[in-house]
Amino acid sequence: MKFSDFRTGLLFKKPESKDQSPFEKLFEIFKELITHTSGDFDEAIDWLRELDEEYQLTDENYTIDDFIEDLLDKGYIKAEIKPDGSERSMGITAKTEKILREYALKQIFGKLKRSGMGNHSTKHQGIGDEISGELTNFQFGDPIENIVLTESIKNAQINSGIHDFHLTEDDLVVEKNHHKSQMSTVLMIDISHSMILYGEDRITPAKKVAMALAEFITTRYPKDTLDVLVFGNDARPISIKELPYLQVGPYHTNTVAGLELAMDMLRRKRNTNKQIFMITDGKPSCLKMPDGSYYKNSVGLDRQIVEKCYLMARQAKKLKIPITTFMIASDPYLKQFVQEFTKVNQGKAFFTGLNNLGEMIFEDYEKNRKKRFG
Repeated sequence: MKFSDFRTGLLFKKPESKDQSPFEKLFEIFKELITHTSGDFDEAIDWLRELDEEYQLTDENYTIDDFIEDLLDKGYIKAEIKPDGSERSMGITAKTEKILREYALKQIFGKLKRSGMGNHSTKHQGIGDEISGELTNFQFGDPIENIVLTESIKNAQINSGIHDFHLTEDDLVVEKNHHKSQMSTVLMIDISHSMILYGEDRITPAKKVAMALAEFITTRYPKDTLDVLVFGNDARPISIKELPYLQVGPYHTNTVAGLELAMDMLRRKRNTNKQIFMITDGKPSCLKMPDGSYYKNSVGLDRQIVEKCYLMARQAKKLKIPITTFMIASDPYLKQFVQEFTKVNQGKAFFTGLNNLGEMIFEDYEKNRKKRFG
């Protein structure tokens, strides 16, 4: 299959930096391709060879085969035996999975306005992880290790004088800690067939956002939690490790199953601050019935399915779980559904294109922390 058949959803720009080595230039392109192909190394390399043929990315001194050898030597790929044992192939390693998350985060942060991001703590102070720099008088119960000796001794000298120096409890000064609040988030990703229909790849941007959000939370807010689930006919949790390999399927959109699983996951969290982010491009079109069968209707908005969605939104509200919907489609009747769904939950909705999906999710994550903890 030709690379040209997949141009929609993947914008290629020939590397222009003269400071990069041949490997680094190809590796930048490879990271995009391996994400776009859901971790399929052979397909990504086929695309890379086509790009090389069209844009002359390599020369006789450094070829695509040399690049593959370097990927092996550097631990970015490893040889794998296919399940049937018939063929040896290459697959990416955990090292590459980590790099893809970092790369996705870097891409999104590169687009974010400086004013949109910041480190956030509560107004409340107490036992926590970060020193605030604010000094206050010692009170019973303050941690002894927070006593600032230089300031306390200075107070004692002022209060008792140098010749009759003695340190009392009234002289003691402590530095307050900021209490670091915690947030538990479930990210829901629609993997129904419409995510790749109409000549537009919508799953790759969603996948990148999930990888970036995972990297962001684990490095910036390590006490926050992020769980990811995918929903089509059914819903299932996926690990952070699985994100690069995420693919859509021949599925309808069972939004209810996704919301049920998301709330179940959040019920198990001890954090009092919880939220759901939902990335979807289509209307809810499927329900799983008590007997295990599926009720499906892709024509318009099915009243039975929609009412069940509203019921889930109300349940989430009772549990104090706001739902933020990122709708990457522009159909007027879908907007109307999302607006009503959001009203019932008292959550938020963003009607966004693919280009700024990442920025909007990250900015909203930070705003939610400010609102809940500020």
